[in-house]
Formats: sequence, structure tokens, C-alpha cells
Amino acid sequence: MIERMHLAIIREVERQGSLTAAADKLFLTQSALSHSIKKLEQQLGTNIWLREGRNLRLTQAGQYMLAVANRLLPQLSLAEERLRQFAQGERGTLRIGMECHPCYQWLLKVVSPYLADWPDVDVDVKQKFQFGGIGALFGYEIDMLVTPDPLYKPGLLFQPVFDYEQVLVVHAKHPLAKLAYVLPEQLSNETLITYPVETDRLDIYNQFLQPAGISPQVHKPIETTDIMLQMVASGRGVAALPRWLVQEYQNRFEVVPVQLGKQGIAKQIYLGIRETDSQIDYVQAFIQLAQAG
Repeated sequence: MIERMHLAIIREVERQGSLTAAADKLFLTQSALSHSIKKLEQQLGTNIWLREGRNLRLTQAGQYMLAVANRLLPQLSLAEERLRQFAQGERGTLRIGMECHPCYQWLLKVVSPYLADWPDVDVDVKQKFQFGGIGALFGYEIDMLVTPDPLYKPGLLFQPVFDYEQVLVVHAKHPLAKLAYVLPEQLSNETLITYPVETDRLDIYNQFLQPAGISPQVHKPIETTDIMLQMVASGRGVAALPRWLVQEYQNRFEVVPVQLGKQGIAKQIYLGIRETDSQIDYVQAFIQLAQAG
């Protein structure tokens, strides 16, 4: 009874805001679109929309169908794309979403040998999903999520693949540079440079500063790692980054890593996938390669 076109119409009307715009987007006439939905409403015995002047408002049934459309249509599109790839002798595309700014440099080390091992699989890295990747996984917009903060949900699997330590980064002549570790209160007069992320998602805040009730004198968000480290090297602030990343940049910038607190901050990078994709060979091969690296 419910056809794919019905779901596409409901989703597009919601996106475009009108029947006319949705019909244009779907290459239908407005009358054909209206007739299709009216016939469906008759079959279901309930309204999908209610008219409020020139506007349409989804009924409870319409809201439910919109949720179904948002869940099923991306899956159908992905299935069609994969079947097309199989028909053309391709294996598929592994779409990776990033939920971690510095993880990109780590990911490059895995992607290069992976592409050599799997020449018939393409890799697409999507950074626009930073700090919103769970929804992208459920929505079939990506196939794998790189994150240091897994959010365990039914239908998802997370595998730890890389251990690292989050450290404070200071310029080589900074007074904190010679310390074995720093305490939260020692950052109260500092300019703290971080990626442009909500503070509750930053380890230096939620695992170090906030439990001690400390705030830095200035918090300065910067988008790129290179500029962040240039700022630190010029004595314009301190930053928090993975130790391995700081060590890679030390031959370019006069910066040193310092442990955060007596115990340090231990972290892991995880790869998240859908349970339904766990048996796909090239997905498992990527996870195994990441763990071996």
C-alpha cells in the first residue's frame, strides 16, 4: 500500500514547505502529487496533512510517515548504490565520518595502506559530521564513525583501535614546560587554545578543569592544528592535544607536551559501525588494519 514515492513526497513537502516546490523537486505535476497522497489517505483511512490556510501541517499519521521516510529512504538509496557498484564489478564505498579534529591525521595513516590492500573499494571522508556522527550512522549518511567518545546505542558497535594520552602543549620556554605534570589551577592565568567545540566535549574541560572548578583566563577556539601550534609556539597560549600528534609536530614547532594531572588523561580512538554492516569484509578489514597500526 505504501510506496517509495509516497515517502519521497512526504519528505520533500516537509523539506520544501509547499506542494508546488516538492512537485518540482520530484519532477511531478502538483496535481499528480496531490492525487497520489489523496489516494494513499483514502487507502489508509486517515489524513496525512491538514490545511491551515495556505500551509500544510502533518497529522500524527503524517509525522509517523515522515519519520519512516527519513529512516528508510537513505537505506534504499544506499542499497541501490551498492547494487549498482556490484553490477559494475566494484566492491563499494566506505564513507567515514569524523567526530574528532586531530583524528584526521591518524586516519590518513590507515587509509593509505587500506587503499593499497582494497583497490576495488573507495574511501570517502566526511568531516561535516564532527560532533554529530551518531545521527549520520543511523541515517546511513556514513558507514563508519571515528570518535574518541563512543555513544553506545542499540544497533551500533564500537571498536577501540588506538590508545593515546591527552596532554597540555606549551612553547619550549614556557614556565610549565619543565614540569612533570600540571595542575588545573596552573592554567587559571593562561590563554587556552582549543578546537571550536562545545566545552563539555573537550577533555581538558570535562576531565581536568571543570572537576577542579577552574577556568582559563581566556578560551580561544582555532579550527586548524597547524595554526593552533603556531600560536602556542609563539607564546600566545597553551593547548590540549594527543601526545602522538604533538610529537609529530615537534620538528616544526618549538612546543613540548606536559602531562595533565598526576594520573594523566588516557583516551582511545573508536571506530563505530552499524551492527548490520559488521560482516562486510572490507569494513572489518579497515577495523583490523586500524587496530594493527
